[in-house]
Amino acid sequence: DFGGEVERILSMVDSVLLLVDAVDGPMPQTRFVTRKALALGHKAIVVVNKIDRPGSRPGWVIDQTFDLFDKLGATEEQLDFPVIYASAKDATASREIDAPRRDLRPLLDAILEFVPPPFVDTEGPLQFQATTLDYDDFVGRLVIGRVERGCLRRGATVVRIPESGAPQSFRITKLFGAYGLDRREIEQALAGDLVVIAGIDSI
Repeated sequence: DFGGEVERILSMVDSVLLLVDAVDGPMPQTRFVTRKALALGHKAIVVVNKIDRPGSRPGWVIDQTFDLFDKLGATEEQLDFPVIYASAKDATASREIDAPRRDLRPLLDAILEFVPPPFVDTEGPLQFQATTLDYDDFVGRLVIGRVERGCLRRGATVVRIPESGAPQSFRITKLFGAYGLDRREIEQALAGDLVVIAGIDSI
C-alpha cells in the first residue's frame, strides 16, 4: 500500500525535502510523491544529490524539477523552491553550486529557514493522529504518529476513538521521541511533535 503509506506520512509533516539525482533528474516515483505533497500545500526544498558524480548536470535537473512542479499544478510559492546541492556519500551540502561543501549544515539551515513552524494548539485537549505501526519485542505494538493538539504524557490514560464501535481507554506505557536517528524515551510531547507510543494493542 505504497500510496496509502505516502499519504499517511505526508499528513504528519509541515514540509518536504525532494531528493533528486544530479545526473538522472526526477524519476517516475518522484511524480507520485510530489503530486501528493503539493496537493497538501507543502513547500519543497529540492536537494540535488550526487553533485560530485561525473556527468552531473544540476542546471538541467533543476529545470526538469521546475517543469514537473508546474505540470503537477504547483502554486507560485511552491514553484519558488530553494535548492541545496549535496553529496550524501560525503555528508556535505552547499547552497550554491560552486560553493565549498564541508558538512550538512547548509541543508539543516535551509530547513530552519524555509520550513514553517507547526500551526498547533498546545493548550487544547489532547488529539493524537496515529499514522503507522511498529513492533518491539519488549513492549509490543508501537504506534507512530503526531501530537496534533495538546500535550501527551507517559503514563497518562487516554481514549482511542475507533472508526466504529465504542471508545477504548488505555494507558500510555512508553513514549518515545526522535533524537537524530535514535529513539529515546521521553516524559511528554507537545502538539507538533512526532512520537512513538506503546500501551495499545487494538489499533
